[in-house]
Amino acid sequence: MYQNFFGLTEAPFSIAPDPRYLYMSQRHQEALAHLLYGVNAGGGFVLLTGEVGAGKTTVCRCLLEQIPESCDVAYIFNPKQTVAELLATICTEFGIVYPSDNTSVKVFVDCINAYLLDSHARGRHSVLIIDEAQNLSSDVLEQMRLLTNLETNQCKLLQIILLGQPELAEMLARPELRQLAQRVIARYHLDALDKQEVSAYVQHRLGVAGTQRQLFPAALMNKLYRLSSGIPRIINVLCDRALLGAFVQGKDRVDRATLAQAAREVFHRPAVSHRSLWQGLVVVLLASMVLAAVMYLTSAFHPVKPVQAVAKVKPVVAKPPLPIISAVLKWPGGEAIADSEVRAYTALFLAWGLEYQGQDSCLQVAVSGLQCRTARGGLGDLRQMNRPAILLLHDEDGQEFYALLTGLDDHLATFKVGKETQTVALGALAEQWSGRYILLWRMPPVDSSEIKLGEGGPAVEWLAKQLALMGGKAAEPDQHPVFNEYMVRQVKQFQLAEGLIPDGAVGSQTLMRLSLAADLAAPKLVRVAKEK
Repeated sequence: MYQNFFGLTEAPFSIAPDPRYLYMSQRHQEALAHLLYGVNAGGGFVLLTGEVGAGKTTVCRCLLEQIPESCDVAYIFNPKQTVAELLATICTEFGIVYPSDNTSVKVFVDCINAYLLDSHARGRHSVLIIDEAQNLSSDVLEQMRLLTNLETNQCKLLQIILLGQPELAEMLARPELRQLAQRVIARYHLDALDKQEVSAYVQHRLGVAGTQRQLFPAALMNKLYRLSSGIPRIINVLCDRALLGAFVQGKDRVDRATLAQAAREVFHRPAVSHRSLWQGLVVVLLASMVLAAVMYLTSAFHPVKPVQAVAKVKPVVAKPPLPIISAVLKWPGGEAIADSEVRAYTALFLAWGLEYQGQDSCLQVAVSGLQCRTARGGLGDLRQMNRPAILLLHDEDGQEFYALLTGLDDHLATFKVGKETQTVALGALAEQWSGRYILLWRMPPVDSSEIKLGEGGPAVEWLAKQLALMGGKAAEPDQHPVFNEYMVRQVKQFQLAEGLIPDGAVGSQTLMRLSLAADLAAPKLVRVAKEK
C-alpha cells in the first residue's frame, strides 16, 4: 500500500523468510557456518536454537540456496506428528515409495534405509531438516536418533538438522534423551540483534526494497531496539506498521509519535489515560511516605555506630595512557564547522599517503588506483572492510559535521575530529551517526564480468590467487585455472565469512571484499586501547 509513496519496489518488512533480506550479523554468519559444517560433516545432529523471530528459518533458507548439488534435502515444517506420521512425511519429502496403507514403523524405516543406501551408492548425500523441532515428542526424537544409526562401514547415511526455540535445548538435556544429545555434532544459539545492529538491519532491508532514504531516523533506533528487544520479526512488524502510519499521515518518514502508535497497535496496548497516571502517582507517593517512616523509626531505635575506616595502601602500578572517552563527539571550539569535510578528507588522504588537493576526491584517487565507496550501513560493515572512513555525524544541536573514523573495537570508536582525536562509546556514536560513510579501497585489476562459470583467463587466475591467500595457502600450481564448481564453493565460503549473500557469483561487492582483504599495504582501523 505504501511502497509507491516511499519509492519502494516491494514491502521491505515482510515476515516471509526471504534470503535476499537476510541481514548477516556476526551471529547469523556463525549460525549459517554451523549449518554448513553440519551438512558436510557426514552424519549426526546439528542443532540451531533461537527465540521466536530471531531468523532461524531465514538462515536455513539461505543454507538451502548453497547446498551442494549432490545433496537431497527433506524439509519438514510441521513436526507435531506421531512416529508413523513423521516417517511417512520423510518418505514423501524424499520421494520414497511405500505401501499406501502402511502404518508399520518397521516398514517405513526399511524403505528409508533402502533409499539411503541407494543414494549413497550413487554418490548422493541426504539431509533432513526439521523446523519447529521443539514440538517433537520424546518418542519421535528417539526414532530420529535411531534413523542416524543407518550407516555403512565408512559413514552415516542421514544428516539431521533441528531448528527450534530454546526449549529444544532444554528437552535434549533430559536424561532420557542423553543418547541423542551425545550425537549433536554442532549446536548454536541465535541471539537477538544488539542496538547497533538494529539500525543496520532496518537500513539493509530498505536498501533491498529499493531505497537508500533513511525512513527511520537514527534518533528512533534506541526506541525501536527497546520495543523489539532486537528480535528481527518484531522489528519487521513494528516497522511495517510504522511506515503504514507515516503513509496515512502523509509524512515522508517515521517520527517518534508514529512509532509509538505502531507499538500500541502491534502489542495491543491502549493509550494510558490521565486518570490512570494520577492514580499511579498517588500510589507511588503513598508508598514513598510509608518507606520513609519505616526508615526513620528503624534509625531512631537502632542507632548506627560509626565504623573506624582502615586505610590500605596499594602499590602504584604504572599504566599506559588511556584515551579520554567523550560523552559525545563534538566539533572543536575555535574551528569552523564548515571546514569539517575538507579536514576529514585531508586526514583520510594522509592515511593513504596522499595529499588532498580539494578537487573531486573520487577522480583524484582514481589516478592512484583507488576508488571511493559512499554508502549507508552499520559498524558491522566498517569492521568487515577495516578501512579508515569518513562519517557524517550530528552534534547535540543538530549541526552536521564530518569526522574520520581511525580506530574501532567492541566498545569504543576513535575519530579525528578537526585537529582533535576523540574517543566515544559505540552507544553514543549510534545516536550521532546518520549511517552514511565514505572510504577508499584499492581496485582489483579485473572486472567481475570476466569471471563466468566454466571460463578461465587473467581474471580467474587473480580470483584463484586471492581465494588461496584468504585460505592461508599458496595458489595452486595450475597456471590456467577455470572458474568451476570447486571455486564457486570457495567463493561462497568467503562470502559467508564476509557477511555477503553466499550466492557464489563474483559480483562487484565480492570483488571489493576480496580486494579489501588481500590489500596488506592499506591503512586499517586500529583497535582502541582500553583498560584491562
